[in-house]
Amino acid sequence: MSDTYTPPRVWEWEPGNGGKFASINRPTAGATHEKERPVGKHPLQLYSLATPNGVKVTILLEELLEKGITGAEYDAHLIQIGEGDQFGSGFVEVNPNSKIPALMDHSVTPPQRVFESGAILLYLAEKFDAFLPTDPAKRTETLSWLFWQMGSAPILGGGFGHFYAYAPEKYQYPIDRYTMEVKRQLDVLDRHLANNRYMAGDEYTIADMAIYPWYGALVKNRVYEAAEFLQAHTYENVIRWAEELDERPAVKRGRMVNKTWGDESEQLLERHDASDFDKL
Repeated sequence: MSDTYTPPRVWEWEPGNGGKFASINRPTAGATHEKERPVGKHPLQLYSLATPNGVKVTILLEELLEKGITGAEYDAHLIQIGEGDQFGSGFVEVNPNSKIPALMDHSVTPPQRVFESGAILLYLAEKFDAFLPTDPAKRTETLSWLFWQMGSAPILGGGFGHFYAYAPEKYQYPIDRYTMEVKRQLDVLDRHLANNRYMAGDEYTIADMAIYPWYGALVKNRVYEAAEFLQAHTYENVIRWAEELDERPAVKRGRMVNKTWGDESEQLLERHDASDFDKL
């Protein structure tokens, strides 16, 4: 175990302390520089990066288009969070919390901003009447799992992911603590998916789109390279569900949008038209 840390009476920020993302972390909000926000040709303007939270929204948009809902056409502008794009004045106008993804809907007057990935999923599902059941019981189940993800993923990302993969020093206590909780979350999913094809039963919904980019990616070893550490192979029902979603054409496209790493054939840095995928 590490040496005991005694918190000071008053905490003071030390720039540069915080591991991989220390250069963009700070204890204050607001814009750090002036930068105009680009606006493309479609009513829906997405500002994002292909992190798990960003992928949620591009999967939904591609699924809507796959259903023939042309009103869901969108421009996806790349936000390089490692370079601090999320602190530009134009982006902060859309999301005062300076996190991706953020959406502007120009099909309404005045244009509507939407931030927080779960809020964007719900907004689009209601706007286009898709991937959100109309049956009250199924709708409630879908929203319960959607908000389960919003509450659980910070434990996975900000907790386990940070201390296991990104922290400058590894300490047993936080890794043990968050590993225990992430494995409990995986067990919650695995037990549920043992008796359900999708998160809300037999209907594919925004709950699946919210959970898959985090927990599906985790068991398929796409985030944190922790599948062996977590014994991900034991969560057979989560793997079955993740592999089924992997094969959906819209999911494949959604995972490519605003992606800047990995195989170049799977990177679509910005998406402004459906034909952009043909150029890969």
